Amino acid sequence: MGGLWEAGVKTAKHLLLRAVGSALFNAEELATVLVGIEATMNSRPLGALSQDPSDGEALTPGNLLTGGPLIAAPALRTPDQAGLSCLRRWRLVSSARQTFWRRWSREYVLGLQVRGKWHEEKANVEEGQLVVVAEDNLLPQQWVLGRIVATHAREDGKVRVVDLRRSDGAIFRRAIHKLAPLPIC
Repeated sequence: MGGLWEAGVKTAKHLLLRAVGSALFNAEELATVLVGIEATMNSRPLGALSQDPSDGEALTPGNLLTGGPLIAAPALRTPDQAGLSCLRRWRLVSSARQTFWRRWSREYVLGLQVRGKWHEEKANVEEGQLVVVAEDNLLPQQWVLGRIVATHAREDGKVRVVDLRRSDGAIFRRAIHKLAPLPIC
């Protein structure tokens, strides 16, 4: 009865309170923060857009809402001007949005990663799977996606390291604990 999106609302409220803290916003500033949070949550990758292994794009809620990806311009750094109140307010709003992004994207990736007791046998990741790569210091609404092109199993048969191809064609190697397979394929 709406438990999935209600859980998303609960998470958004929880992280919004932590991102905003005790800051006082006027109506326009609060609306700006909420619209940024909405765009952040609707930019999360849900699954692969196609079964083509060379395709590195993911389906997002923003694709379903607008027909295309939600794109936010990165926040530009401005010179420090101590006497400008508007600049301080803009920095406060930007800081709240970026704090929400850092915490929410980390929680989202951790939620995608299956962590169970080691007594149960889990399936290895497979070539061709689209995964989210856990990276720090990304701008809001930017996700590092990769398609697994090669797996490297150890003597016990468990895959611990994979080679990934990004959408720009670059291939890089990551440990599987830094990856989160997308739930919908």
